[in-house]
Amino acid sequence: MIKLGDKLPAMKLMVATGEGPREADTAEILGQGKVVLFAVPGAFTPTCSAKHVPGFVKLAPEFKAKGVERIVCLAVNDAFVLGAWAKDQKSADAVIMLADGSAAFTKALGLELDLTARGMGVRSQRFALIAEDGVVTRLFVEEPGGFEVSRAEAVLEAL
Repeated sequence: MIKLGDKLPAMKLMVATGEGPREADTAEILGQGKVVLFAVPGAFTPTCSAKHVPGFVKLAPEFKAKGVERIVCLAVNDAFVLGAWAKDQKSADAVIMLADGSAAFTKALGLELDLTARGMGVRSQRFALIAEDGVVTRLFVEEPGGFEVSRAEAVLEAL
């Protein structure tokens, strides 16, 4: 599993935009400045939709005030799903939706979660991290089923 001081992996993923999906380089999105990355097991899932994303959207101005340049949500879903979810969550101005459709980035972080038995395949564990110039400075990984340490309020407090 990725740890403090590690550099985030550079790879091509997809990002949901108002104009549709586009290829994105994680080194560009996550490797410059202070960034908060949080990951969810899946778009449109109960805790992710009701609590996780809304918390970061609501507190986005406070993150910006503390020097965070970008807030990024990572999910093992395709960019079309994340685009629809961004519209549903009204998050476009606050959160970049990063689609890790094959879980390649999630696996490179060592934070995958096998939910095959529940019909969801390989997903991401729920986590958040703070990176500065692509280097992990804080890491918050939830216990299975948990939603405490990766909440927007907890991450904001750690800044």
